[in-house]
Amino acid sequence: MPRFAANLTFLFTEIPFMERFAAARRAGLDAVEFMFPYDFNQEEIKAQLKETGLQLVLCNLPAGNWAGGDRGTAANPERKEEFRKGVAKGIDAARTLGVDRLNCLVGLKNEAFSDGEISETLMENIRYAAESLQKENIRLMVEPVNRLDVPGFALNTCGQVLRLLKEIGHPNAYLQIDVYHARRENENVAAILRDQLDRIGHIQIADCPGRHQPGTGETDFKLLLAEIDRVGYDGFVSMEYIPAPDTQSSLAWLSSHGYSL
Repeated sequence: MPRFAANLTFLFTEIPFMERFAAARRAGLDAVEFMFPYDFNQEEIKAQLKETGLQLVLCNLPAGNWAGGDRGTAANPERKEEFRKGVAKGIDAARTLGVDRLNCLVGLKNEAFSDGEISETLMENIRYAAESLQKENIRLMVEPVNRLDVPGFALNTCGQVLRLLKEIGHPNAYLQIDVYHARRENENVAAILRDQLDRIGHIQIADCPGRHQPGTGETDFKLLLAEIDRVGYDGFVSMEYIPAPDTQSSLAWLSSHGYSL
């Protein structure tokens, strides 16, 4: 059975962020993730993790001014120094919170630069992050984001990320599969699992379309989750969906698919 985690940026949003850890534990979960720890008191997050006994399995590197429209800085040749400072900031957060995976959202293309310049910047930055994180025993994830939801994002498909990782050739850089984004790009997630398991560092799930819980869209999660087990993936499967109508009700998808928490 897959090991499930809850993304607290998406789930339990009916209550304040610091109360979501206890809510996740009451729901039967053992593990959580969230997008960014940088706007919160990290010692308070650490205390919540200790009090609830939850494992934090993932958070993101800084991604620029999120509220202002940034979706990462790794693809922007003008922001290399900012990206490197963000890596250091992410490492500090990982030390405080005890997390061993950090995800990189690479950001939007800067139209002032050519595709070649953007590609070179991406390779340089991802290689730098992979090397820096490896020294701290932290794995680097790289996540594609579909072009329909976020036009202009620099990496849209698992295939693009895998090609980038192959070019970089660093053992500490992994693909983060978000099933929702992959399905929006019409990718064959089961085939990627079978063929690229050694490069997959983390999996997130939401149904497509709608980005709600499994069972609300077109993805066959009974088949997909069985395939995740069959190929021997031993990481976490994180629920990063918009719950409908609310978080507690949405968790019924687990029992309907034959799982329990």
